[in-house]
Amino acid sequence: MYEWLNALPKAELHMHLEGSLEPELLFRLAERNRIGLPWENVDALRSAYAFNNLQAFLDLYYQGADVLRTEQDFYDLTWAYLQKCKAQNVVHTEPFFDPQTHTDRGIPFEVVVRGISQALKDGERQLGVKSALILSFLRHLSEDQAQATLDQALPYRDTFVAVGLDSSEKGHPPSKFKRVFDRARSEGFFAVAHAGEEGPPEYIWEALDLLKIQRIDHGVRAIEDERLMQRIIDEQIPLTVCPLSNIKLCVFDHMAKHNILDMLERGVKVTVNSDDPAYFGGYVTENFEALHTHLGMTQQQAQRLAQNSLDARLVK
Repeated sequence: MYEWLNALPKAELHMHLEGSLEPELLFRLAERNRIGLPWENVDALRSAYAFNNLQAFLDLYYQGADVLRTEQDFYDLTWAYLQKCKAQNVVHTEPFFDPQTHTDRGIPFEVVVRGISQALKDGERQLGVKSALILSFLRHLSEDQAQATLDQALPYRDTFVAVGLDSSEKGHPPSKFKRVFDRARSEGFFAVAHAGEEGPPEYIWEALDLLKIQRIDHGVRAIEDERLMQRIIDEQIPLTVCPLSNIKLCVFDHMAKHNILDMLERGVKVTVNSDDPAYFGGYVTENFEALHTHLGMTQQQAQRLAQNSLDARLVK
């Protein structure tokens, strides 16, 4: 089944580039940039990947991202992910990047975006993997800081197509960022947002009504609100679901309890994605395989999920 799932043409719509930083590359970049690490070796770092909530993961995620310093580092990070896309027949990807993770530690915005965007161009030309980049605001920071990030980004507006919202969800509702999303949309960008992962269904309502998003990232808690579910079905609003991530971060305590196939059968436009694959134990194909192993996903269901991902692209 793995080989069949791997060969299925698919798009990935929810993947954080910083979250694809594999331990081996992290150690190479640390050595290249002469950065000391708190882990003795790759195995010690992998053993640290034991999270019981989103914040515990984010603390390690931001610590790991510190090795990214130069344009070449961001290129190498992105190129490694694109090679994985090629190997798993991901024909189109719309990855996130978190500029504030880097600018807040003194890395210029242009260093980040130039390295990423050059790799994405080379990925299409050399690997045949099409892409569209999404700039994400960190929701645990202020809206004023998000506005400043958008200011920095506008001179490079040709490198990204949308804005998103990620990081710690609890206590940081989408309504906190209404003005910056209004501004981004007025500048011609699409909008997406993480909502309904750890946060309640109300956050999904806010993301739809206040941020006017095209896609809901995660959204698995929508099933707790029947009126919201009906709206998502009626309007065919895509959900970029990340099964392995949801288990690793204890959104569900076992894959057998995941609701993605229930939502699929109810008519929700759910998609399968890897979120932060270096930390959560798998890329897109591994996420599909987990659904087959633990939920009995059929080939027909897999084809529908893959087609949903192709249909839900911001850039066709």
